[in-house]
Amino acid sequence: MRPAFSVIFLTTLIGAGQGLFLALYTVQIYALFHLLQTPAERLFYGSGSLLAVLLLAMGLIASFFHLGHPERAWRTATQWRTSWLSREVIVLPAFMGMTLLYGAAHWIDWRPALASLPSGALVDATVALGALGTVLAFALFVCTAMIYACLPFLKEWHSPLTLINFVLLGGASGFTLTTSLAAIAAPPLVGFLAIWAMILTALACAARIASLIRNARLRPRSTMQTAIGVKHPWIVQRSQGAMGGSFNTREFFHGASAATIRRLLWSFPLLAFAIPVALLGLGLTQDRPAAYAAAFLTQYLGLLAERWLFFVQAKHPQNLYYQSIA
Repeated sequence: MRPAFSVIFLTTLIGAGQGLFLALYTVQIYALFHLLQTPAERLFYGSGSLLAVLLLAMGLIASFFHLGHPERAWRTATQWRTSWLSREVIVLPAFMGMTLLYGAAHWIDWRPALASLPSGALVDATVALGALGTVLAFALFVCTAMIYACLPFLKEWHSPLTLINFVLLGGASGFTLTTSLAAIAAPPLVGFLAIWAMILTALACAARIASLIRNARLRPRSTMQTAIGVKHPWIVQRSQGAMGGSFNTREFFHGASAATIRRLLWSFPLLAFAIPVALLGLGLTQDRPAAYAAAFLTQYLGLLAERWLFFVQAKHPQNLYYQSIA
């Protein structure tokens, strides 16, 4: 498939925003049970939520560059009964709004008590808002991933690993970014967040490698014979039947060389997984806050390459017919 950079930025930016929100709420739940020191709530939760909303908004803006008629974007929400894309269009603004409310409640210190735990800890409105935001965050992961995983004719995507990878990659980048934020706004939380970022990055690496191994073993059900309806055992395509390119060759093939794909296949795990873990470890052991920011920037570059390969490796069956050009 031909990668659309607007969709690449959409999925990676909103994934980081979702992961950032989940990291904020994880810290709040741990602090609620007195497992972590309570951070400076206005600065940590408020600025973190604002950053998450900015990432989500940038992803939403990027998605408009993929539309042929942006003025008709509202129509994408009308098919929510059958389309995962429509569901994503509905859930994304809802999650943005909930994240904004969550951050605003912390910023203005709006914390009316709703219940109390046996330990005496109070469950306030921000905990409820965070719970609703967590549900929407995972719903958005599901909607985004299922846009691709629900397509049975693209076997590289039609797997539970697609959803698992979207969740883990977004979570890893979000926790890594939150570690960098904590180095400024809540230094006592850095160790906790950095360890979780490394764990999620390792899990994301394992899941992504599993998907690469699975995809390498796939064999297409269609053949050149079934693509053109001819049963002869030896068929060689000489021309696509036109003097130049067509919509099919532009939209369903990436145009990159095999060497380029091989280089990215070996380099993106270093950028997305290995180097960020090393930088997070360096920040923890050497007390270098700049290493956390470098970890996120490196990881995000790796995720851009990973998402590009995600689209490139999807082999549309129609390319069996247009393989000479492809």
